[in-house]
Amino acid sequence: MSAANSYARQVIELARTRGVMIATAESCTGGLIAGALTDIAGSSAVVDRGFVTYSNTAKMEMLEVSPQTLHAHGAVSSQTAAQMANGALIHSQANLTVSVTGIAGPGGGSADKPVGLVWFGLAQAGKPTRTVSRRFGEVGRERVRALTVEQALKLLIDALS
Repeated sequence: MSAANSYARQVIELARTRGVMIATAESCTGGLIAGALTDIAGSSAVVDRGFVTYSNTAKMEMLEVSPQTLHAHGAVSSQTAAQMANGALIHSQANLTVSVTGIAGPGGGSADKPVGLVWFGLAQAGKPTRTVSRRFGEVGRERVRALTVEQALKLLIDALS
């Protein structure tokens, strides 16, 4: 069993026990977090939906990320991750959401935002939205995405524990 599968099982069980519905808002992972969760039998009891918002237009249209935020801070930022998580909360039946936006590579990085940088957002009904970043490094696109899924699932576990 992979780490992601093990974490996803924990998320599903904790969410079921606590009566929590989950939604994801994903950019660099393209739906892999929702996929990991829905690989688990019975996940429909706690997974409401997933938003794949790869483009800035999708982020604005589906999650209400503001054009000003994207212009001032870029798609890969704490501010965008927070707005993505909040937008998923607003546009779903979930009361817990996780968002991810990052640079999986191999290109697209800069000195400020290197390949492997991922911002995560976590929004919960009635609680302040949190963001955290991870710098996975230039470990390859597939590995950055896999590590991002694992980290997002761990954030959900922490929020549910």
